[in-house]
Amino acid sequence: MQLQQLQYFVAVAETRHFTRAAERVHVSQPSLSQQVRALEKELGAELFSRARGNIGLTEAGEALLPLARRILADADTARLEVQELARLRRGRVRLGATPSLCTGLLPDVLRAFHDRHPGIRLLIDEGGSHDLVRRLARGALDLALIVLPLPPASPALTTVELLREDLVVVSSAAAPAPPDPVRIADLREVPLVMFRHGYDLRELTVAACRAAGFEPSFTVEGGEMDAVLGFVRAGLGAAVVPRMVADRAGPDLRVTPLAPPGLRRTIALAHRSDVAPPRAARELQRVLLSTVSDGATRPGGGPVEG
Repeated sequence: MQLQQLQYFVAVAETRHFTRAAERVHVSQPSLSQQVRALEKELGAELFSRARGNIGLTEAGEALLPLARRILADADTARLEVQELARLRRGRVRLGATPSLCTGLLPDVLRAFHDRHPGIRLLIDEGGSHDLVRRLARGALDLALIVLPLPPASPALTTVELLREDLVVVSSAAAPAPPDPVRIADLREVPLVMFRHGYDLRELTVAACRAAGFEPSFTVEGGEMDAVLGFVRAGLGAAVVPRMVADRAGPDLRVTPLAPPGLRRTIALAHRSDVAPPRAARELQRVLLSTVSDGATRPGGGPVEG
């Protein structure tokens, strides 16, 4: 059964005349009659009674007509939906990102994308890189902003490095000022507010402290980005956060750089290697790359060169 055959059948059913039906669908009358016969043969039933030039629907034709109209309407809807998506008038992008990137990088990027394509829905999924990689693998995301390197035994992903960003120490402006710059060894004496397990920032900070020969002490642990910054404002301790986040944190937080060589992280955009991202996702990727290359990152972070 072909859509064209259903179109011819509906035209005959509505005009009750083969010649007028052929004129409506812009084919010759013999071609239309041949296709209607082919449809009847496939269905195993006559669809029209043809008595002395009077065309009427048989019982089978009456049963098929509403179904054929619905199928043709659905086909038209599908065609329009795809055309709208191809022109980036409609659709969706499922983007995963770490919470720090949702706070620091994404607002400017999503604003630029939404201004260009207001009909595209943006679905944002926050999580640590490990969780985002798993969601990419099972098809729950189109793209994800993750921290490199990828976790061990990761699925096949295509990654594009976007930027390398400094990490800094934030503390309450009302608390005593830490050394400027802060050495990793100085954190031995500084109580920390620490992110929950699964945060890339937690793993990076703890690994740096251990490399310096000590275990960091936590006053509060287990929070998300906004909660951690709130605890720091309350004077519960300091935290190691990305420069982009610190620059947006407000005047009630003191930002202190880490002494060289410091700590940096590499941000990449990832998608599954075996599935091409949808058109809208590819456009978001283009806007994101353009925004980063145009210098939309904050001080201490910049696009990857070379």
